[in-house]
Amino acid sequence: MTSETTPTCPVDARGRHDGGQPRRDFCGQLATGLGGIALASLLDRDDCLARPASHNPHLLARARRCIHIFSPGGVSHVDTFDYKPALERLDGQRLTGKGKVDTFFGKIGVLRRSFYRFQQHGESGSWVSSLLPHLATCADDLTYFHALTTKSSSHTPACFQMNTGYTQTGFPSLGSWLSYGLGSLADQLPTFVVLPDPRGRPNGGSSNWSQGFLPARHQGTALATDGKSEPIANLATPSSVSAEQRRAGLTLLARFNDSFARSNPGNDELVARARSYELAARMQTSIPEAVSLSGETRATQKLYGLDNKRIKSSAANFLLARRLLERGVRFVQIYNGGALGSPRINWDAHEDLVRNHDNQAPLLDQPCAALLKDLKQRGMLDDTLVVWSSEFGRTPFTQGENGKGRDHHPLVFTAWMAGGGLRRGHHHGASDELGYRPVQHPTSVYDFHATWLHLLGIDHTRLTYYHNGLNRRLTDVHGHVIRDVLA
Repeated sequence: MTSETTPTCPVDARGRHDGGQPRRDFCGQLATGLGGIALASLLDRDDCLARPASHNPHLLARARRCIHIFSPGGVSHVDTFDYKPALERLDGQRLTGKGKVDTFFGKIGVLRRSFYRFQQHGESGSWVSSLLPHLATCADDLTYFHALTTKSSSHTPACFQMNTGYTQTGFPSLGSWLSYGLGSLADQLPTFVVLPDPRGRPNGGSSNWSQGFLPARHQGTALATDGKSEPIANLATPSSVSAEQRRAGLTLLARFNDSFARSNPGNDELVARARSYELAARMQTSIPEAVSLSGETRATQKLYGLDNKRIKSSAANFLLARRLLERGVRFVQIYNGGALGSPRINWDAHEDLVRNHDNQAPLLDQPCAALLKDLKQRGMLDDTLVVWSSEFGRTPFTQGENGKGRDHHPLVFTAWMAGGGLRRGHHHGASDELGYRPVQHPTSVYDFHATWLHLLGIDHTRLTYYHNGLNRRLTDVHGHVIRDVLA
């Protein structure tokens, strides 16, 4: 072998470096070890490497981040965004001409006009009830879906379908699908953050933001929002541990992890766990800074309602959502309603709709309107998708002969979106004259989700994950993009 062809690194006849480790093993371990993973992460963050296929948007994204405001309990569409003058005329009469009427509790009462006065707002002339005066000022920024239908009249399965696409537990939530499909926008914070109602979690609890069968790193990170607990339990470094000790501990841990990875090539579980701990370490500084609202101006805090004792805790969630988006969180889910079964802390209005909705609406109305206005004035609404929904609506008739409440109604209800890529002030679909069934463009939750993903640059038929012999997806085998709402 001549000097011109002699390798710079000494290699013996068996292809070993310095007569030791095989060259192929050495290169493989260099590429797959924790050092290589860290390098790849840095290069990927700076767009020096091609992004994984699952992180490449299929379409031109209209929005790059999202907030979902979920109001569990069943918000009455005929008392909020779906004005029905016919109910004024037929108030107190029986429902007729609709075929067999199925109710959740089986106590069919009489038709009842809206408990609130409706008025048209904005250039779009959108009807919004007096229950939501602040959101009414945002009428022209909303895109309304008036013909949504869902598969279940029971809270938990319907909540699961709105959040995961399925009525059973065990499936990935929409936020987890977005984390899996689009990846992170930040190194210091989780991709998917959940802000539960300070008064309690919804029926089904964390199953509503579970990663299901997707890798564990895609699960939603729920922050404590009661104002008393640490945002994330056990995150803070003990005061007895100095910065030098902490660095030494992390260095030692990294050595152990690296040694294990070299001995067990291809073990993804360790890599995933190491990444989660690395993120946790970074969050020790990023989370306290993100959740601190003290740096916000007094005008901003007042806009959201932090000066109002009644709505302060809810207002903090909406303001925090904006701060998280600013810092690179991809998807934030705000829960506007706590544990089901207690009408005092959710929208479940069986016995007295006025008492229930009057109690819940202020916690949504001002903070949500403030969020929309704040995003808009900061130029963030153009590339942010904001979605509001409940799991179903409420019947146009009362629950029981002399009832003051309304029953569950999955046959038709209203939701809205706002932000990038949407026709603002536009109304898609319609319910009948009573708000009982859809009569124009019936929209399934699958269609709603397909459109949601489309706005974020994802073809819902191509975002899949192989599980138990099937290529699973958020929309199962259903769903169509609602192109009528696209700008």
